[in-house]
Parts: sequence; C-alpha cells; structure tokens
Amino acid sequence: MEGLETSYQLLLTLGGVFLLGLVTSTIGRRTFLPRVTLLLLFGILIGEAGLGLVPAEVSELFPVVADMALVMVGFLLGGQLTPAQLRSASAEVLSVSLVAALVTAAVVGLGLWALGLPLPVALVLGCIASATDAAAVFDVVQETGSDSRFSRALLAIVALDDVWALVLFSAGMALATAAVGAAGETGFVLAALREVFGALFLGGALGVPAAYLTGRVRPGQPVLSEAVGLVFLCGGLALWLEVSFLISAMTLGAVIANLARHHEYPFHAIEDIEAPFLLLFFVLAGASLDVGALAQIGVIGVCYLGLRSLGKVAGARLGGFAAGIDGASGRQLGYALLPQAGVAIGMALVAANHLPEYRTLLLTLVISSTVIFEIVGPVFARRAVLRGQRHEGAARP
Repeated sequence: MEGLETSYQLLLTLGGVFLLGLVTSTIGRRTFLPRVTLLLLFGILIGEAGLGLVPAEVSELFPVVADMALVMVGFLLGGQLTPAQLRSASAEVLSVSLVAALVTAAVVGLGLWALGLPLPVALVLGCIASATDAAAVFDVVQETGSDSRFSRALLAIVALDDVWALVLFSAGMALATAAVGAAGETGFVLAALREVFGALFLGGALGVPAAYLTGRVRPGQPVLSEAVGLVFLCGGLALWLEVSFLISAMTLGAVIANLARHHEYPFHAIEDIEAPFLLLFFVLAGASLDVGALAQIGVIGVCYLGLRSLGKVAGARLGGFAAGIDGASGRQLGYALLPQAGVAIGMALVAANHLPEYRTLLLTLVISSTVIFEIVGPVFARRAVLRGQRHEGAARP
C-alpha cells in the first residue's frame, strides 16, 4: 500500500505541476513577467517555503530533472554555433562573453575586498559572480519567439559563459587556497582544465560519428529516440567521467550542427520534449529554493548584488564596444546576463569545502543572491531581448 500511495502522490503532483505550470506560462506571455520568474514563484508557493504541497518523492527527482533539462539546453545552445552564425557574430560573441566575465569577476572581487571582506573570499566570490544561468536565458529567448541577430548572439554568448566561469573559478580558488596557506592549490587549475577539455573531447567524440550516422532512419530528420538517446548518453557519460555535462552537450550540438549536412536542423525533435522538462525544472527549482536565506543577506549581500549587476552590464557593454556592436544593442547585453543559478551554487559548495573557515559567509551570500537573481534576472533578460530586437528592427532600412 505504501508503494501505491507513493505512486498516486507522484502522479497527482506531476500532473498538477504540469497543468498549473502551463497556466503560469500563459500568464507570463500576457504580462511583463517572464515565465521563468513565474514558474519559480509558483514553485516557491507550493514548496517547503510556502504551502508544502510537494511530496518528498517529487523533490528527490529534482537533481535528475535538472540534469536532463540542462543537458538538452546545452545541446540546443551548441546548435546555435553554426558556420553562418559564427561568421556573422564570432568576434562579438567572443569579446562580450570574455570581457563580461573578466570585468564582473574584477568588479565584484575588488569591490568586496574594498568593503572589508578577506581577500580569498572576495576573490572567489568575484569568480563565482561571472557565471550566468544558461537555462533561464535560453527559456526567455524561446518565450519571446525572438530570432533576431541580438538573440542569436546572446545564446552564443551564454553558451561560452560556463567555460569562462570554470576557468576563472579554478584560477581564483588556486589563488585563494594559496593565500590561506592550503596545500595543493594547483589542483584546482588541473581539475578545471580536465573538466573543460575533457568535456570538449567527450562532446566531439560523440558528435563526429553522430553527425554522419544519425538522421538515416527518417532521411533529413533524426527521430526522437536518436535525439534523446544521444543527448542523454552524452550527459550520463559526462557525469560519470566528472566533466562538465553542459559543455559536453554544447560541444555535441555544435559538432553536429557543423558536420551534419543531411540534417535540416540537428535533432529538431529535442525541441518537442525540452519544454516540459524545463517547466518541471523551474518549478522544482523554485520549490527547493532556500528563501529563508534572504533574511541573512545583509549589507554585504546587497553590495554583492549591485556589484555583480554593474560588472555584467559594464563588462558586456565594454566587450560590445570593442567588437563594434552599436550602442543601443550593446547596452542591453549585460542585462540579459543577470540570471544566475545552479552553477554558482555548485561553485560555492566547492569553495566552502576547501575554505571551511569562510563556509558560512560564502554559502549565505551566494545562495541568497541566487534566489534574487534567479527571480529578477529573467525580467531584465526579457526586457533586454525585446529591446534588442526592437532596436535591430528600427535600424533596418
């Protein structure tokens, strides 16, 4: 009877989440709030911080759902890195993504140090601040239906964001552990190189044969089982090998997009099932958010929020200026990079484990600020996408 009770609770909860999540998404399309923010708020309402309607069995699904949703997002982001897109936007994508990450890390790190935080903590928090939530930005672009040059460049920028964040974080952790006298500080650099290059190798090793072998059952259009099987295989191998599954999936998508000449659109079928996974992902993410951490954010937390926002906006603007992006579009890019979620929390957990004397400070700041950026960030991201599309349309003769 216990198994039967678990089954009906699970089915009832998932059914209710999907249906009410659909209503929430519909409201988002008719208001200024993006559906990501509304889905997160809906999750908070039904989660432990609210009504407590989500059974433990459903909450336990969140890590698996998160991995499945993010690996599909990574694959679709990688599919944006096609030859045509790279030719038209490669300089600006590289410039904006790299400069925005570096400027954000510098502004947050130096700002928090000037406010009195210990140098190791300020350094690590600056590197963590450079990360952006790719899933939220991707969902915002999808929701707006934008296919402008601005939105395509934005997706490509977000696709590179995790790479820079991992590299910066490994370097920051090496310096931070050296500053507090911990041993083995070079291990973080080696671990980051292994995570990034191992992910690139895995995505390429799967992507090259897949580009030529898939899409043969139904000529020109890979079937759903091919698409899901390969993407989940990539994610599973990446987790098993302990390399970045997001970078692996992006590499897989990019390789197939560039090599599969017989595909009309690489693994177009993924888009048909990705939406329900993302919906469940954001609702369960909201249900698992520690809203109570907001009460502990304090003055330093408010300063962190302001410094990261300043770093992203100024960094993206500077990178866009260097790449020759016009002022109207360049001003919007940084606002679209404000969402922050899982990657940042993962980095904070790693930092807390290796710098135990600063554990409480690191986790409190990152978790509380993540709640705010994940709810408010998509609002700014959607505003930026719509404004960028409008400016681009106005600039056409």
